[in-house]
Amino acid sequence: MFRSRSLRSRLVGAAAAVGLTLGLGLQAAPRADAASLTQITDFGTNPTGLAMHLYVPGSVRADPPILLALHGCQGSGPYLYSSQDFASLADRYGFLVIYPSTNPSGSCWDVSSDQALTRNGGSDPVGLMSMVTYAEQHYGGNPDAVYVTGQSSGAMMTNVMLADYPDVFKAGAAFMGVPYHCFRTGTVRGWNSACAQGQVSATPQQWGGLVRSTAYPGYTGPRPRVQVWHGTTDTVLSHNNLGEEIKQWTDVLGVSRTPSATDTPASGWTRTRYNNSAGATQVEAYSLAGLGHELPVKGSTMAATAIHFMGLDAVPSGGGTTGPLRAVDAGKCLTGSDTAPGSQQQIRACNGGASQTWTRTSSNQLTVTVGGSTLCLDANAHGTANGTKAIVWACNGQANQQWLLNPNGTVTGVQSGLCLDVAGLATADGTPVQLWTCSGGRNQQWKLG
Repeated sequence: MFRSRSLRSRLVGAAAAVGLTLGLGLQAAPRADAASLTQITDFGTNPTGLAMHLYVPGSVRADPPILLALHGCQGSGPYLYSSQDFASLADRYGFLVIYPSTNPSGSCWDVSSDQALTRNGGSDPVGLMSMVTYAEQHYGGNPDAVYVTGQSSGAMMTNVMLADYPDVFKAGAAFMGVPYHCFRTGTVRGWNSACAQGQVSATPQQWGGLVRSTAYPGYTGPRPRVQVWHGTTDTVLSHNNLGEEIKQWTDVLGVSRTPSATDTPASGWTRTRYNNSAGATQVEAYSLAGLGHELPVKGSTMAATAIHFMGLDAVPSGGGTTGPLRAVDAGKCLTGSDTAPGSQQQIRACNGGASQTWTRTSSNQLTVTVGGSTLCLDANAHGTANGTKAIVWACNGQANQQWLLNPNGTVTGVQSGLCLDVAGLATADGTPVQLWTCSGGRNQQWKLG
């Protein structure tokens, strides 16, 4: 197929414009130390000479999940580590992150050759699988909790790995990618301009058939859940590819292409969810108005949202975090003069009392127990508008009672995407707490424990 050098140059140039510059020099290290990024050599079969770096957080879990994080063209594993939020999320939730690098350094992933598009066929996917196996065997990684994410060319490879190894990966999140097999040229690291420009379209059955018949023929087991993201003004990899990814994965996962739910969790974000008959989301898509080839945006909630979809932020069985939820700027604690259901929460001087002792549960709830009754922090009336009251209510497991504790210090509602906010930047006792558009302001900074 025709290879467009000019379009490939645009991809490289756009990647550079958003910080995907050439990778850092790769230095060998004999082992990965806690809370460090360290190169692992001799990790197994590696036909294309990929480099492996591993991040082990200081508070790594027992039997930790594994996240394979894939850079874009002209990037590297170390640069993705330093330029995105996945390592800080690993610090919070205790999972391992593998940061591979392509060879030659700064090249795109091979998502175009027949070897790459077939399970154990060769090329980059085989080396990536060796890294996963190494992390399982040498760092206690949980083989039942392996996930993959990537941006641009790394998002394309995310889709390839989910197709080639559905028995390995439980879920994945692809930022600015294309469907599995869309980029095929039959050559290693080929360039498919028609796919990049969004000119390749197929039926859901055709896309799904490629996964079933080409990636891993004969496989009938469970398939990983998939989250896909794309900006509407992406001129490098067309936004049209988002719709093609939705077609492919809804067909593979056997769910309707008609969304089960559509909402706007943040300004400019349109989220569509595609659920199975049990109501569990199998495919989740984000279309981001006005954004180009720049995802995920560092410091936003995008990476945390992907981590949540994959389940990497779940508290291990029997675990949790309990303590005061402190408003950092005010130096005061989330509480209420009245802990009855429906009462709006406030900030008050920290006193160590029961009404200020919050527990983050494995279901991402924030609970408080007073007088033998346990209540959940709740977005009043399922509100998603600025000024929605943060109240306590009987725990019911709904999305307006689920919260993400993000590495930038914000606490965001899963349903609304809004931040827990101390009204008016005030610091006085009794100041009410509400939901508001995330601004990075000091009144939106919190610390649990």
